[in-house]
Amino acid sequence: MILYRALVDDAGLFPPTSLHMSEALARHRRDEEGGSAVLTHRFLCPAGRLDALRRSEYVPRAIGMIVDTPEIPDFEDLPVTSVEVRADFEGKLPSGVRLFVEVPAGRSLPEVPEGAALKVRCGGASAEAFPPAERLGAFIGACVRDDRPFKATAGLHHAVRHFDPTLGVDRHGFLNLLLAVCEAVERRDPVPVLRTTDVGHLVRLARAVSDGTAGRARRLLLSYGSCSTATPVDDLRTLGLIEETA
Repeated sequence: MILYRALVDDAGLFPPTSLHMSEALARHRRDEEGGSAVLTHRFLCPAGRLDALRRSEYVPRAIGMIVDTPEIPDFEDLPVTSVEVRADFEGKLPSGVRLFVEVPAGRSLPEVPEGAALKVRCGGASAEAFPPAERLGAFIGACVRDDRPFKATAGLHHAVRHFDPTLGVDRHGFLNLLLAVCEAVERRDPVPVLRTTDVGHLVRLARAVSDGTAGRARRLLLSYGSCSTATPVDDLRTLGLIEETA
């Protein structure tokens, strides 16, 4: 179904998995060969590690560069399809490269360069890094209202919202997020869906999403980064929402 197609970016280099470059590339290559429709098959790489990527025998067919350096390095020799930056970015990118600007979750959307998509952080290494459902819901509502595409990053480890005893916080679920966008598209409050931990309710909602709603929702929520590429596929399969085994 279009709702889950090309949903997950490969963030294996990032915490908490933090794979070595060789391990991350080996996994990504296996994923490319497996061909799961749930994965974007885009490899997220910090700008500061592009040289390590260049030295590798294998280079992914699509790279999302995360700018962690003072300036954007040269990348025209690599298949970079997107660049993710902080809100103070100034500059231009080559034609065909999509710009994502990280902004805080909330009701108002800040000004970003024309044509840029947004990036929202859904978690991190501390409880404070997880935006409350109300703030994330307000952000989703604003994106739907203004027709602003976005991607999500950090914290979305499983499909369904759940409590993390290590951090003492509820982690957002990627299925909750996806269905919250569908709710907003259909002019309903996305917050209740973001907050629910009722697996059966989420599965019923997911199965009831129309093709039209799914299409608009995915034109808005473009993807999310996951340090595991297997878990999202496994979760969706376990919930009976996809049939693939890879």
